[in-house]
Amino acid sequence: MVACMVPFLFILQVHAETWSLEQRSPFNVKIQTTSQLTYTPLKQASKPWKICALVPHLKDAYWIGIDYGLVQQASKLNITLQLFEAGSYYEKKKQLSQLTHCLKSDFDAILLGAVSPKLLSYYHEPITKPVIALVNRTDSPSITTRVGVNWYQMGLNAGQFIKNDLATNSALNAQKQVDVSLLTGPEKQGESDWVDQGILAALKDSKITISSIRHTDNNRNLYRDQLHHLLDERSPDYILGSAVAIEAAIGEIRIKKLENQVKLVSSYLSPGVLRGLFRDKIAFSNDDLVVLQGKLAIDVVVKTLEGEPITGDIGPKIEGIVSKDLNQHNIKSKLDKSLAPPDFYPIYTVN
Repeated sequence: MVACMVPFLFILQVHAETWSLEQRSPFNVKIQTTSQLTYTPLKQASKPWKICALVPHLKDAYWIGIDYGLVQQASKLNITLQLFEAGSYYEKKKQLSQLTHCLKSDFDAILLGAVSPKLLSYYHEPITKPVIALVNRTDSPSITTRVGVNWYQMGLNAGQFIKNDLATNSALNAQKQVDVSLLTGPEKQGESDWVDQGILAALKDSKITISSIRHTDNNRNLYRDQLHHLLDERSPDYILGSAVAIEAAIGEIRIKKLENQVKLVSSYLSPGVLRGLFRDKIAFSNDDLVVLQGKLAIDVVVKTLEGEPITGDIGPKIEGIVSKDLNQHNIKSKLDKSLAPPDFYPIYTVN
């Protein structure tokens, strides 16, 4: 008898990576309807495209997370990326100059994280290349696509958390008035105005009063000064602010011995905010998955260049993180799509 060896055939099924996203409409307006989208990112680019990315700054974890996502996807697709930072939300002239440079150089397309929604109204040269808005809205007929989230919704979600939290707090409910102070970022720059409007909409027709609204550039020392003056004037029941402001507030309310009186709410996530949530120093934060936003922006701009444009508002669904629900397991899950690794430093050039 002759033994017959029949090899086993193993068929390996490789599932394509997908991202859970939202497409929102109408484009570039505060109140939008959303539809769920399962998005399949590119595995490769058809050619080594050259992309220019303009951002307001790389001074906080938000834009560093965006940078990390941009770099990761550009490296994966083997395209060239060059990033320019204006240095501040108040550097409109510098960003306009950077835009001119990118339009006149050999870049194929531009990702524009505008310092102001009205930035392009100050730009009077022809826009001859695809420009996709990155994170921040840009009010211009030249822009038909934005990768990011709805910042009015970010404010609405944070305000709704306070409203819901108050409903379960009998001590605060017994007060005639509940005070909230806002420190949401540079005034009327980026998306801080829509965050403020979302918060106000959420708290409308409640006993909650906005007792103070303060704006400054996203700088921890500037926020410390703001907080010092705020806490000398009053002890609000809640402070709602940008991640940089809330990180600074942890120390300031500890110095004032107000840790049991003032609850902190962050409009977006950072490593410091995540630590504060885990240690029960911060009550709530939005999470808009900034690393995923950066990856998506590269993917969308490459698809646009390759004849498969994606138009409208597209980005991740905003998630909410409540301190009491956080544990070691879901902290780790946040590090993939939401935050750059702790040892990551800003990268300005890929390939």
